[in-house]
Amino acid sequence: MALEVKDKKDKIILKGVVKYVYKNMGKAILQYSMLEKNDKILVGVSGGVDSLSLLKLFTMRRKRVPIKFDFIACLVMADFIKVNSTVIVNFCRENDIPLVIKRVTFNDNDINCFWCSWNRRKIIFETAKEYGCNKIALGHNLDDITETILMNLFFFGEISAMKPKISLFNGRLMIIRPLTYITKDVLYSFAKKINIPFTDYKCLYGEGSRRELVKGIIKTVEKDCPAVKKNIFNALRKVKNNYLLT
Repeated sequence: MALEVKDKKDKIILKGVVKYVYKNMGKAILQYSMLEKNDKILVGVSGGVDSLSLLKLFTMRRKRVPIKFDFIACLVMADFIKVNSTVIVNFCRENDIPLVIKRVTFNDNDINCFWCSWNRRKIIFETAKEYGCNKIALGHNLDDITETILMNLFFFGEISAMKPKISLFNGRLMIIRPLTYITKDVLYSFAKKINIPFTDYKCLYGEGSRRELVKGIIKTVEKDCPAVKKNIFNALRKVKNNYLLT
């Protein structure tokens, strides 16, 4: 399913949390060279605050920067994740964003976080190719990245991160994460400020997951160290090789 739309003017004023989020998205884009002239970007959407905020920020940025780029939204639906697709369709229509809706199906025995994520990502890749997109933008924020760093450390015994930008398939496709420097709570404030109709849903199979465990650990540490998320993120830039077990 594809939803085509026309352009409208963006009247959002850049101040307060809106300015903060817009500038920090721009900081990530510039620092990691995420956007180039004539890019066509597929934005993965779920209806959550991250992906809908990312869509809105792209509409704002396209009207304010000299670099010409296009983007479309892609919603991958699964039977066991309840999402109000009508809200997403209306949001995209009101903001002049083309929308593609795909569906993924599983056997009951196949459902787990890894398998679901892998199949949804596969559909995103296929859809990007189908619509001639050279980049995929995902709504992962600072919380997601720091959680992944700790998950890899705790459960896989490795030091690695969810990169803000990564090249795939010999450079034919690029994944970018423009919300890298923005925390989840700030995105909530941003979305509420400009009336983004996000949904707070949870997957039926996500309760008790490793990510939920790590979220709880970070939240506990945050009480004594408010900068813990930034510290975890920046730690991978400040590796002291002389103190590593090599």
